[in-house]
Amino acid sequence: MITHDLRTWKSAEHLPREQQLAWKIAEVAADPVAVEPAVTEMIVNRIIDNAAVAAASLARRPVASARAQALCHPFQRGATVFGMTDATRVSPEWAAWANGTAVRELDFHDTFLAADYSHPGDNIPPILAVAQHCVRSGRDLIRGIATGYEIQVNLVRGICLHEHKIDHIAHLGPSAAAGIGTALNLPAQTIYQAVQQALHVTTTTRQSRKGEISSWKAYAPAFAGKMAIEAVDRVMRGEGAPSPAWEGEDGFIAWLLSGPEARYQVPLPGQGEAKRAILDTYTKEHSAEYQSQALIDLARRLGPQIGDLSQVDGIVIHTSHHTHHVIGTGANDPQKLDPKASRETLDHSIMYIFAVALEDGGWHHERSYAPQRAQRPETVALWHKITTVEDPEWTRRYHARDPREKAFGGRVAVTLRDGRVIEDELALADAHPDGARPFVRENYVQKFLTLSDGIIATAEQHRFLDAVQGLPDLPAGRLGELNFTVSPARLGEAAPHGIFDWK
Repeated sequence: MITHDLRTWKSAEHLPREQQLAWKIAEVAADPVAVEPAVTEMIVNRIIDNAAVAAASLARRPVASARAQALCHPFQRGATVFGMTDATRVSPEWAAWANGTAVRELDFHDTFLAADYSHPGDNIPPILAVAQHCVRSGRDLIRGIATGYEIQVNLVRGICLHEHKIDHIAHLGPSAAAGIGTALNLPAQTIYQAVQQALHVTTTTRQSRKGEISSWKAYAPAFAGKMAIEAVDRVMRGEGAPSPAWEGEDGFIAWLLSGPEARYQVPLPGQGEAKRAILDTYTKEHSAEYQSQALIDLARRLGPQIGDLSQVDGIVIHTSHHTHHVIGTGANDPQKLDPKASRETLDHSIMYIFAVALEDGGWHHERSYAPQRAQRPETVALWHKITTVEDPEWTRRYHARDPREKAFGGRVAVTLRDGRVIEDELALADAHPDGARPFVRENYVQKFLTLSDGIIATAEQHRFLDAVQGLPDLPAGRLGELNFTVSPARLGEAAPHGIFDWK
């Protein structure tokens, strides 16, 4: 890996194109290096993972609304939409919008945490949609997805967005644009402009993940994917982008990140170096914010030790800065303690999540968020006894580069009414690659079969799994097989109409 130093350059200074981050990203995307077998294997796993969580979300209103919008834009060749037949094709940017929303709605797919947060699987819908429309092969798609993950992960390693209240989709627009460039075998010059354009139009604030969190949390990554496709389309027609996007005097670093004096270091593969970043990412066993995964597993372990939960006097979760300030009491969001809060808000409340996991001995992607579940008096009572504190050691381990040190969990101290204190800790979720039960292909397949049970017919489940597991050998024009069809009764309904289907 090569570490690229990044800073603001004044307009009077000359920053050669070859030294700009966007060009370095474009060079990685345009490098025809082979994809390693382990990376191909994981890409297949993550396509299965995305399909699993998308199937489970198809009938939810935000997903139905995004799908309804997409279906107003039929296009041939076009790209497929989850739940619809292969014959139903829409313009690729709208397929990315619908499918990206379905993948993101339940907050249940893969994650990478470093200087910032990310869900790298959000790269898959836009890259797949363009590959379908442009009649690419399975191997083209694999190369594109490998790039998308590589760029996303390394931007997340090098640049913290959340400290400036910038949403992490600002890393997704550029990575998706780069992945599309790889899948289409575009030259570095074109990818360079597309990456900059995508950054420019996908920088938004973190209010989408703060306070009364709305359905936009699911839409935001889909929006970034949609914008990435449009950015690539524009530059393929000869248009340019604001440049240099990161380093410019009025650019991203100077005004949206840490300012003109700031320095960032972004690692990227060198010429001919394999793109392996996807192997550093991890998926979720539980449908909740990733920083709650290990704590859910810890709650499953602690519940039997505590016994009668009505005897709990208080619970303190000692954890990292990120967990405390984003999903803990350090966020200072009263909504995180509100029994009438939205699913999206409860998903970002470790106090609620830990209480329910203690009571139920596990987590369910629907039942655990049901309004009647959140409003149980005994749950509310336990929930409101839980607080979080930042522990410098857990923060250090959160940011550790040594995988043996890396940790996303915490230590929990439960004080009972009789004065006894029960303590336990867990660094990594059981499903993490270094956890107690790392996810392998069998787990991804089982997750898909479980989440799509009763939604996708059995024969269609197995047809999809056969197609995706044969991805490296899928010829050009056959990527539509990576879609799945469900009966209309399994699709939710959006509002009666919007602008696109005005009646």
